[in-house]
Amino acid sequence: MQQVNKMIHARQLKWMLYLLALLMLGAGFTPYQRIFLGLFLGASVSFFSVWLLQRKIRQFTEAVATHGRIPALGTFSRMAASVLAVMLALRFDAYFHLIAVVIGLAAGYIIIFIDSFFTSLKD
Repeated sequence: MQQVNKMIHARQLKWMLYLLALLMLGAGFTPYQRIFLGLFLGASVSFFSVWLLQRKIRQFTEAVATHGRIPALGTFSRMAASVLAVMLALRFDAYFHLIAVVIGLAAGYIIIFIDSFFTSLKD
């Protein structure tokens, strides 16, 4: 079961990296640089949130299996990272589009949803 979870987590992070690369290309080669940079900032924080959530879930399942101390799921850290991204967008509004940052913050969860959908179609 752990191997399957590792494969799912690696696949989701791979798709996040593809998305980040695509957003960076959009920032570099389109006239909508501010929007793509906002999406990139939000998606970067979302990548960190997904990575942290996967790590915490792994620790959580190991703690439940071994009857050890159950760790927190990192909700505060993920929320603080999101607030930091919005603050950066507000501070440097010449470079980052605020709405794009907020949309980018949801990118990781959208990728998890799409990946789960396609995985369930294969099974």
